[in-house]
Amino acid sequence: MTKHCQILGTRAGYGNSVSHSHRKTRRRFEPNLQKKRYYVPSLGRTITLTITPRGMKTIDRIGIDSAVARLIAAGEIKA
Repeated sequence: MTKHCQILGTRAGYGNSVSHSHRKTRRRFEPNLQKKRYYVPSLGRTITLTITPRGMKTIDRIGIDSAVARLIAAGEIKA
């Protein structure tokens, strides 16, 4: 399973490493993934999410209950 943000779906990007002599070799740009635990009052338990800092800000903005509802609808977590 590839690494991705469970809230935003952010995945690794691809590009080039460019040396001083301007040679190009392929590389991956990995997202800044963090494991974070949230208490979800509607489920009555804590869940652990693998998310980016931008995903954390999204949860702060929309609330953990609506974020979990999105994840359950997408089949990302079990209710």
